[in-house]
Amino acid sequence: MTTKKPLHTGSHDLPVSSALAEFLMRNWESSPRADPPPQSIAPWAAKRRDRLSARFPGERLVVPSGVLKVRSNDCDYRFRPHTAFSYLSGGTEPGSVLILEPTASGHEAVLHVRPRSPRDTGEFYRDRRYGEIWVGRRATLEEASSLLGVATQGLDDVPARLNGARPTRLLRGVDPEIDALVDSTGREEADLEFASFLSEMRLVKDEWEVEQLQIAVDATAAGFTDVVRALPKAVRHPRGERWVEGVFGLRARLEGNGLGYETIAAAGAHACVLHWIANDGPVHPGDLLLLDAGVESDTLYTADITRTLPVSGTFTAAQRDLYDLVLAAQDAGIAAVRPGARFRDFHLAAMRVIAEGLHSWGLLPVTPDEALEPESGLFRRYTWCSSGHMLGLDVHDCAVARAEQYLDGVLEAGHVLTVEPGLYLQPDDLTLPPELRGVGVRIEDDLVVTQDGARLMSSALPRTASAIETWMGELLACPCVPRRGSRRNWP
Repeated sequence: MTTKKPLHTGSHDLPVSSALAEFLMRNWESSPRADPPPQSIAPWAAKRRDRLSARFPGERLVVPSGVLKVRSNDCDYRFRPHTAFSYLSGGTEPGSVLILEPTASGHEAVLHVRPRSPRDTGEFYRDRRYGEIWVGRRATLEEASSLLGVATQGLDDVPARLNGARPTRLLRGVDPEIDALVDSTGREEADLEFASFLSEMRLVKDEWEVEQLQIAVDATAAGFTDVVRALPKAVRHPRGERWVEGVFGLRARLEGNGLGYETIAAAGAHACVLHWIANDGPVHPGDLLLLDAGVESDTLYTADITRTLPVSGTFTAAQRDLYDLVLAAQDAGIAAVRPGARFRDFHLAAMRVIAEGLHSWGLLPVTPDEALEPESGLFRRYTWCSSGHMLGLDVHDCAVARAEQYLDGVLEAGHVLTVEPGLYLQPDDLTLPPELRGVGVRIEDDLVVTQDGARLMSSALPRTASAIETWMGELLACPCVPRRGSRRNWP
């Protein structure tokens, strides 16, 4: 692994004459940044590294940032570092590696990064992937150290650092070159344990993380407001779902890094597809629009909110009945979120309400108690997925955590999670009356567990059917009103 690899060039690059190459090497200012202040994540990342060090004494710990991935030919996807790397360092550059080397008193952390493009080689103008003229200025090693509060070295030093017989735990599958440098023979279980702990240590959010999540939630609420204002234009476009997606995406880029996940803009029967992201359908008056979307903050924390909105601004009687049942289920789930409760409790509480409602409508051939038995589960014909998940740097955060720490675990202050029951009544389901076929409703909110309960982080958005109708009516009648939940005065 070295910064002196062949340059990433394209077949259509213009030739560079020797005279031009020589001219490009001369007369460049050093242009250092003026004393860059440490990023706000720096002290928190240091505490996390200390915790990781205490868990694995005497072992080398290696966490890569990940590599650029080709989207098509010579175009890469926008880079987003691996979550564990971001959590422990705050770094954002592709190809970086965080190495914690064991010492007598713990570990010495060194962040290996690609330094700024030098002006004495051709990289800065020839290399399309990393050259400064192509992709912008990177920090120098000194600047990166000041920004992130950790010692830095170049990438050329990584192979030597990873040599030797010292026990090493590596977050595998993130960077193929680093995988190749660290022999995994006999260490497979150790690496799996390492990956699980990196996920589990993010289960309880620190104060800084909760602040970043609230920023993401507030920006997301503003994006939902934008969408409501844009509904008349979405209705007029044959791909109205794309209009909705684009409007929310604009807010995500204005107020954060971008989307935390692909937006689900599902109108009509598309709402019955749990992960509908094609978003290529029309938005018709009289239909419901299920919008599941989240802004990812500049610090890479994401919100995850869903609202099901009547496109015309008013629910029909059948739509309201369905919506109110899902809302009652969500209310029951939210009420079950508190310290000491099992993680699964809120889902079970929500599903009991769903089963009882479906039974009262005559849709279940058995009693609610029987339908809720694991060997039955008949109510799941109309609601398929779980009612929530942990939330943080990943939209489905801490996914590699062991079941006993997460799914079978107990809630405590600092957990951030979603509660999102839904009903998805398929358009071809003959067990349903015609007026309910092809209708999907999900309501999703973000909560942080507190010492005595839970705080609804997404309270800026209305939840009840009546409040939604009032909110939409105000926005559609007067497009000039301020955006709810926005933390900035964007136009």
